[in-house]
Amino acid sequence: MSSAPSPRTRIRRIPENADYAPSTLYAILDSHYLCHLAFHDERGPHCLPMAYWRIDDALYIHGSNGSRLMKHLAGGALVSIAVSHLDGLVLARSAFNHSMNYRSAVIYGQFERIEGEEAKAAALDAFMDHLAPGRNADIRRGSPQELGATIVLKISLAEAACKIRSGGAEDDEKDLHITAWTGVLPLTMTRDAPQADADCTQPLPAYAQAWSVR
Repeated sequence: MSSAPSPRTRIRRIPENADYAPSTLYAILDSHYLCHLAFHDERGPHCLPMAYWRIDDALYIHGSNGSRLMKHLAGGALVSIAVSHLDGLVLARSAFNHSMNYRSAVIYGQFERIEGEEAKAAALDAFMDHLAPGRNADIRRGSPQELGATIVLKISLAEAACKIRSGGAEDDEKDLHITAWTGVLPLTMTRDAPQADADCTQPLPAYAQAWSVR
């Protein structure tokens, strides 16, 4: 997709860094676990960290059915959701031209509630697969009481935009004579070796073995 899906998703600042392709959006979402969800209610504006996962062309969240937040979102509140990866600090010859390398996505819309215990259970199974593929076979699934106490919401990814910056410093020609070091200080999210609980006697499963080598 070469154009923004809506006026509010059109990237105006450095538009050449914009990317509206669903494949780019999916890649950014699928490689992370935490989003920041912004909304407004009678108490004012809020921005909260939330665990999320993706199924096809929708982003999902879950929470307690007693949660004021979940009830507000299920009621059709307008929201924006941000997911960001910081890939490096970019050091230039002038303070003004320092930058960051990143991959980011912003989604706009309204959540809808997943109805029915079977549909909720399937969505939560997909969440577990996002966290640790294959773990559903090892654990107890949610009981009817636990599912009944949980709200699962989804939001369409139809109105979204990505912005990506990569590469080194972009110095002005007038600054090229300055002898300061320039380049990128890379940042990565690392995966350390799994740490078993003290009372765990089970061998390390395949999905845990793969954790620190992905």
